[in-house]
Amino acid sequence: MNGRRRMLAALGIGAMAAVALRPGTRGAPHDGYFRQMADALRQAGIATPTLVLDRRRLQDNAGRVMAHLAGRIPLRLVVKSLPCPALLNEAAALCGTRRQMLFSLPQLLAMARGDRDILLGKPLPAAAAQAFYRRFADADFHPERQLQWLVDTPERLAQYRELARGQNLRLRVNLEIDVGLHRGGVADAATMAAMLDLLESEPRLQWSGLMGYDAHVAKIPDLPGLRERAHRHAREAYAAFAAMARARPALYAAAGRPCFNAGGSPTYRLYHGDGVENEVALGSALLKPGDFDTALLDDLRPACFIATPVLKALPDFQLPYGVEWLGDMARGWNPNARRAYFIYGGNWLADPASPPGLSASGLYGVSSNQQVLLGSGLQRLAADDMVFFRPRQSEAVLQQFGDIAVYQDGRIVDSWPVLPATG
Repeated sequence: MNGRRRMLAALGIGAMAAVALRPGTRGAPHDGYFRQMADALRQAGIATPTLVLDRRRLQDNAGRVMAHLAGRIPLRLVVKSLPCPALLNEAAALCGTRRQMLFSLPQLLAMARGDRDILLGKPLPAAAAQAFYRRFADADFHPERQLQWLVDTPERLAQYRELARGQNLRLRVNLEIDVGLHRGGVADAATMAAMLDLLESEPRLQWSGLMGYDAHVAKIPDLPGLRERAHRHAREAYAAFAAMARARPALYAAAGRPCFNAGGSPTYRLYHGDGVENEVALGSALLKPGDFDTALLDDLRPACFIATPVLKALPDFQLPYGVEWLGDMARGWNPNARRAYFIYGGNWLADPASPPGLSASGLYGVSSNQQVLLGSGLQRLAADDMVFFRPRQSEAVLQQFGDIAVYQDGRIVDSWPVLPATG
């Protein structure tokens, strides 16, 4: 009898545990913000997957970024994170900068115009640099004054020297330094000395500064003191490399005011103009995609979304023939898997944002054609209703949907073409 009581007690405890573990019902219709955005898209006749930019939020984010910088350190816009000429022009006007950081040959050919000040954000093969000079044509842009090539090793620097000699060019060279990210770049004093020696000996190459990216500072675990030590190490490493250049007066003076680029969207607020670093690079923070939900960016708001219509709103989530029973179990266990919504497109580097309570199905899998999203039904979605995703990053994602729909004050007010997608 005691054994039977123990068994019944165990079963009772197990049943209570199962009830406690069962997911609660989630979901709601669009809130006022997304309802108004959906209405604006409908009025504009947009019924395909579209990247929507909230212009007011962009303006507000730019204002907050500039308030943090407070004129203490200039800003360089990162083109790969804002890959749209009109968006870049708007951001440049809001932030009062003509400085850009580029990451590919096609971007460079597209953006080397007018009075822009361009720094490459990664070292390109010398053959790509040669292709630029072969194809470049803009009488108002002067690469020998407005363009800095990023170089990471003595071997690549020697290749750029041969390019300059062979093509009768004068090249400005910025050296990539490793300040703790360990993604390449100059990592020790001996390598830096060898590269500075080469630059001093070659009149066709002009040293222009340093670039040290510190993305690791915001990404490492937030254990007590760990991020602070990583940031301190990055700044000390930067200062040491800058001192080596400053110890060569002729080289340093020829650069005018060297470009000491640092930071990025995750870390720009850590720089206040009190060190050798004299500019920060930033792009994603202005749009705040999902991967940038960090404490240092908590005052910024998401400013871009993917909007796509529901193609099919099914009353029950079902798995394909042969495993329908598994779908029945999923619906019975999880109230948030009762309804199935097949959308136009999918499988983007993005997460459902509105209406709340939607999620992808791990059982059904993903699709770039008609992705299924599961919900409780509280979303009240029907065919042709809009679903909104929040991109995890702006880089590359903004270029997947054609022209950007610019949303402002409850209306779609413009359409901005994007740069071609490139590596």
